[in-house]
Amino acid sequence: MKHFTTRDMAQIAIVAAIYIVLTITPPLNAMSYYGYQFRVSEMMNFLAFYNKKYLIAVTIGCMIANLYSFGWIDVFVGGGSTFVFLGLGLLLFSRFKDKFLFSGVIRLDHFLFAIFFSISMFTIALELYYLQGQPFFYNWLTMGLGEFASLMFGAIIINKLSNYIDFTE
Repeated sequence: MKHFTTRDMAQIAIVAAIYIVLTITPPLNAMSYYGYQFRVSEMMNFLAFYNKKYLIAVTIGCMIANLYSFGWIDVFVGGGSTFVFLGLGLLLFSRFKDKFLFSGVIRLDHFLFAIFFSISMFTIALELYYLQGQPFFYNWLTMGLGEFASLMFGAIIINKLSNYIDFTE
């Protein structure tokens, strides 16, 4: 088991803070919650494909940001879903990291993960169904589409940034 250095912990804290700010700050917060879930902050998920320590960073950021929606229930449902499905995505799709789509704009592992993670939004749709009686399938569809759009946007941004920043460190 790897022990985190002080630098690792600082990077985890910074990424978590960026996730929180990109989720809760107006006007981004208006589209980050409820039935559409277009979170610009979801681009941070792809950092975990470069270094697994960012799985922890994104999970912490998501959990803290979710305190602003349904409180502690969403901290555990949304944060837990992020941890489980991002972790599964790393296991399932990391082998495709050297393949690209759309003339090198998006990595194949990022594209496949975006589809997978968008489907995982059923957990949040279930949460809204049980907490507020909102329609499950409609929310799953709209949140899945919002998640896919935000992840595709994020995949492009992170892929471009990776040309200038070494996210593997």
